[in-house]
Formats: sequence, structure tokens, C-alpha cells
Amino acid sequence: MPMHDKKFLVGLIGADIQTSKSPALHEMEARHQGLDYRYELLDFAERGLPASALPDLLDEEERRGFAGSNITHPCKQTVIAHLNRLSEDAEMLGAVNTVVFRNGERIGHNTDWYGFYENFQRGLPHVAKSHAVLLGAGGAGVAVAHAAIKLGIKRISIFDQDSKRAETLAGQLSDRFSRDCARATTDVGSALRSADGLIHATPTGMKSHPGLPIDPEWLLPRHWVADIVYMPLVTELLALGERKGCRTLRGGGMTVYQAAAAFELFTGIAPDAERMSRHFMDLCRLSA
Repeated sequence: MPMHDKKFLVGLIGADIQTSKSPALHEMEARHQGLDYRYELLDFAERGLPASALPDLLDEEERRGFAGSNITHPCKQTVIAHLNRLSEDAEMLGAVNTVVFRNGERIGHNTDWYGFYENFQRGLPHVAKSHAVLLGAGGAGVAVAHAAIKLGIKRISIFDQDSKRAETLAGQLSDRFSRDCARATTDVGSALRSADGLIHATPTGMKSHPGLPIDPEWLLPRHWVADIVYMPLVTELLALGERKGCRTLRGGGMTVYQAAAAFELFTGIAPDAERMSRHFMDLCRLSA
């Protein structure tokens, strides 16, 4: 059966995801492609379920004939135990944000790293890349850290509330890239004094987790700031950076490019990423 004649049911599993732009973003592109495509939210918070209910939600999706599902906080790493196999990227990174159901198998992919890579390339060209500080070593942080080294950032200082998780990620990066390119830090302020930029990959700044992830005094005009949070589009961290004269990168672009890659995994059809980007900005204006 030609792909354009098929119906696609896909989803997003995560916590506090009711304001996600993913359903509209995917469905708008699908309409342009002439597809019968529906995107559902399976929200732990909305259903009153703990994150440990992840296996049940995956079973539900499979039972109902989903083509696949995006995976977000707090399940990007825990989902791996419930999959049959991983793509090369997902296996290398140890984090999954996209699951495809195909021929009785659950296949995990990671499109987050590509989303961050594309967004940074387009939004922060020609910035200094000797040293950056990364906040967050969870599922998103793992993907972003990989992208950062691929972008040419020579050294990353990684902070996480779980210091062992930061140390593990730093070791994995240095092993993967065969050089001392990452180290864990417990002192973000000190690390920023010698850094060119800051990458933020924690939930802080989301509407459900408001606030700043750093002391405002640590950020200087010479720093660039890249956030992966996209709701709100301008987080408190980005607003702080803009007030100080920093070059900033919004998280919306990462969302668009990872979504475009996931759309192709679900459907086998290449989307128009630039059109998806325009749709995303329209959605943000409507919800502002």
C-alpha cells in the first residue's frame, strides 16, 4: 500500500505535556502531505499516573495500532528497557525520544541530537566554541552533549543535580570522541568564568518548572546561551541573556528539526522542515 494511502496514529508519552506543540506541528505537515494523520498525547499527569506506568502506555499504543510515539521527560532513558532494539544513534547515546512500532517490534531512535545540531548551526553561526557549560545530563542532555561536540565545541563542563550522572556522561563523551572533551563540574559559576557559552538541557524554565537554572550574576555579555526549553518560547534564562546582550538560541528550532526527523521515521515521507518551522512560529504566536 502506498504510504500516502495509509492512516497514521502517533503519540507523545511524557509528564505535563498538555501544552505541547507537537500534535499541531505534525498534523499540519501531514495535511500538506495529504496524509490521514492523528497525534495524541499520553500524559502521566493528565491521567493521574506515575512515570512507572510507561510500559502500560507503550502497550496501549501498540494495541491501538500506533505507527510510533515520541518520548519526553521523564522517560527518555527508562523507555529503553521496554524496546526490542535501538538505532545506532539511540544505542550510542543511551536515550530515546522516538519509538517506531514495526513488524511486531519496538525500535528506539534519537532525533534530539540532530534537532539541536541543526538549530545551533542555523541560529548561532560563528560563535566561539572553545568551552561550553552544559546544565543537565539526563536524556536530553545526553543528546545535546553529543551534538555539541559534533558542532566543534572543544570542551564541555557538565553539571547535573546527580553528580554521578554528570561524571558518567563526561566519561562517555571522552571515550566516544577519543579525547578529553568533557568533564563533570559541581561549580557552574566557576566553569562559566572560562566558558564561551551555556547550554541548558533541564526542565527549568518550562511553565510547569518556572525560574532560572543559574545565578543571574554568572552570565556575562560575552556568553552565548542555548536553551532547549521551548514553552515559553523565551524562557527566563533567554530573557536574562538578551537583557545582558548575549547571543541567544531558542529551543523551538530544536523542537522543529527533531519533529521533522520523527515525522519521517513514522511515515517514511520526508517533511518540509522549513514549512514546519513556519507552522511552529504561527503556533507560538497564537498561544502567546
